[in-house]
Amino acid sequence: MEIIEKAPAKINLGLDIAGKYQDGFHELSMIMASVDLNDYLTITEIAEDKIVVESNNCKLPLNRKNDVYKAAHLLKRRYHISTGLKISLQKMIPICAGLGGGSSDAAATLRALNCLWKLNLSTKELIDVGFEIGSDVPYCIEAGCALISGKGEIVEPLATTLSTWVVLVKPDFGISTKTIFKEIDMATISRVDIPALKEALLADSYENALQFMGNSLEDITIAKKPFIQKIKGRMIKCGADIALMTGSGPTVFALCRTEKRADRVVNSMKGFCKEVYKVRML
Repeated sequence: MEIIEKAPAKINLGLDIAGKYQDGFHELSMIMASVDLNDYLTITEIAEDKIVVESNNCKLPLNRKNDVYKAAHLLKRRYHISTGLKISLQKMIPICAGLGGGSSDAAATLRALNCLWKLNLSTKELIDVGFEIGSDVPYCIEAGCALISGKGEIVEPLATTLSTWVVLVKPDFGISTKTIFKEIDMATISRVDIPALKEALLADSYENALQFMGNSLEDITIAKKPFIQKIKGRMIKCGADIALMTGSGPTVFALCRTEKRADRVVNSMKGFCKEVYKVRML
């Protein structure tokens, strides 16, 4: 049997660091949204009791360091599955970009194997498993637009019908999320009003939502990579309604109410960075 599963990228409409737990982890308050830039997983059962991961991206590890492998191995071990798997991962989402590609791939693996192996796990059960892999995986199980809190394990889907054009620009360098989080100073970090952003989204008010979007990690990342600020400034100059870094960076996204304006941003950014994508918010 073969299953094909889609894994969409995400952007952070709002990212706030609300505090720090005694165990060293940070308390997150975020609103994420899926965009139609997708990886695709093709999963096939094989007779031999092993997990084989293949990918079109030569930069990805294909062993236990890969989140797809981790997800498959975790479910296989937990539910005593003796058959093996071949997983072909077609990467379209840039890696080390703040777009949640690895987490979305892991979530897609969990969804697909839940179906393939007829495990009948609920969304809550899949989220619990996903959290063992990474803090963004629980959101990626649900996808869509959602409020994420705690350490990433609490996911509240938001019923908003807002959809807009999104331009993604990935500069030719990556950012270590762990490095950025190590530099968070709760006394000085900028804050984002996530409750106000949630209210605007639930009211389907694009203009109000724009006022409350933000990313608490931007200042830290931009201090290390000032080129990110240049990307933001160029996007705004070209007519974007807003330009924000997603996650811990380095990808910047612009929101544009019309496709014509999005095209203008794309055309301007193509000579500035190699990786530019025009997508829709799902």
